[in-house]
Order: sequence, then structure tokens, then C-alpha cells
Amino acid sequence: MEQWKISDDVTLTWLNGGDTHMDGGAMFGVVPKALWSKKYPVNDRNQIELRSDPILIQADGKNLLLEAGMGNDKLSEKAKKNYGMTEESAINTNLKELGLTREDIDEVLMTHMHFDHASGLTMWQDDQLVSTFPNAIIHVQETEWDEIRHPNIRSRNTYFEENWKAISGQVKTFKDEKEVLQGIRLIHTGGHSAGHCIFHIKRGGQEVWHMADIMPTHAHQNVLWVLAYDDYPIDSIAKKQQYVLPAIEKESWFMFYHDYKYRLLKWDSSGKEVIDSLERDRSNE
Repeated sequence: MEQWKISDDVTLTWLNGGDTHMDGGAMFGVVPKALWSKKYPVNDRNQIELRSDPILIQADGKNLLLEAGMGNDKLSEKAKKNYGMTEESAINTNLKELGLTREDIDEVLMTHMHFDHASGLTMWQDDQLVSTFPNAIIHVQETEWDEIRHPNIRSRNTYFEENWKAISGQVKTFKDEKEVLQGIRLIHTGGHSAGHCIFHIKRGGQEVWHMADIMPTHAHQNVLWVLAYDDYPIDSIAKKQQYVLPAIEKESWFMFYHDYKYRLLKWDSSGKEVIDSLERDRSNE
């Protein structure tokens, strides 16, 4: 597990939430493969690797979890094949290695509720789905919470009842912004989904941004490189202009849930070079 200290009282730890391989064309939308394949590796099925690794944030005596991973035994064999799933969640094992349990998670922060982020919110116990983190408050943007419970003909392929019903009593919704702890907040953007949020930490003189799925990997830095999966791509572009460009100019940090290579990185003020980073340990691959 990779760890990074923002300050003396804030530590980030990346947990193993599972691994998928999604269609590269869908992940880069209208961008030609000749361009995006120079920035991100692709396999012979035209799939790119996308981790689904939640980030444990330990701050002010609290254990916060950003995203929930893929969970275990949540997808059919057909779905696993379609989504190129090669690994399920090892969050329980990771927490044990840190001296924690699922019951020690105080709050779960969801950028959105698509299956690759929310499947780990519930787990099978005696042939019944129960909350994975039974003592946690689960923060979800209010529109996103409505969407997952009432999916439309398009979104029902990613908003699953199995991922929300068992946790409905733990969910607290917000509209525009939720500051969970001082300097640690979710911000509603829309774009990828109507209720999509990004995440920001400003502590100890550092700024860290998690752009979630409007910039799921380092290769999506260009504001025009948005996903075919985005429900509102123009909104994704606008929010990347609003948040990503100024953060690059300030040489702020960006962290990732999906990136195959980087846990977090910092570009120079032009955005052309990575000047500092924490990379995922791939020695066992």
C-alpha cells in the first residue's frame, strides 16, 4: 500500500479496491486512438487498465474513505468479462494490515455512485447484502442519490439497487459542497453524472485535488479529453477549465482512484512535465 503525508495530521493510504479494463475509445471519447494511446497503454482488446482503489484519509482522529471500490462477488461472470475485471477488492485485508476494521471507518465520501465506485459499499453476509462500513456516515450529493434510486434507460447500466439499498439509512446528502473536516471537502460539479463531485484537501500548506471521473487518469489532463460515458460532457469541460487549469498553474497535487500508474502527481505550471509523483507499486505484476 502506498502512503503519503499531506501534513503531520493528514495521511493518505491507497487501498486495493479491484482492477478493471474498460474500452479505451469510450474512456477518451472523440479523441483519436493515435493520440490517447501515446499517453496511456492499451491492450489487444482496446481496453485500458483502470484501478478502483479507495483512498483512506486519516485526519483529526477520523478514518475517512474516499470511494468504495469494486467490492467482492458483486458482478456476474459476464459483467466481469465485459469490464475486464481481473481483481476484486482486498480492502478488508488492507485495513487489517493497518490495524483497522470495516467498523473503524467513520465517514465514506462518494464522488458519485457508478458501480465501479459504489459496489464496495455493500457486501454479502449470509446470502444478504449488508453495509460494508456499518458505522460510517456516507456522503452523497443529493442529485446523485436520487439518480441511483431512480435510474433512467441509460443509467440503469451503472446505478444498481444492490449498491444503495442496504446503506440508505447511513446516507447524508448535500447540494453544492460538503466540508467533512476543516479543509477537506466534496464539491458538486456535474459533468460525468448529474451529481458528480470532485474532492479537495487544503491542509498543512498543501493543496490536493481529486477530480474523480472528469479527469480519471493523468492522460485526461487536457480539458477537452472527456469520456464518452459522461452524461454532460460540456459540463465536464467547463469544470476542468474552472478547477484543473488553475490548480496546474499553482503546481497543486492531483490524486487518482483509477490511474494505473500514478497515485498522485504534480505538474509544472505549464502542465507539460510531471515534477513530482507517487507511483503505484507494480512489482508483483
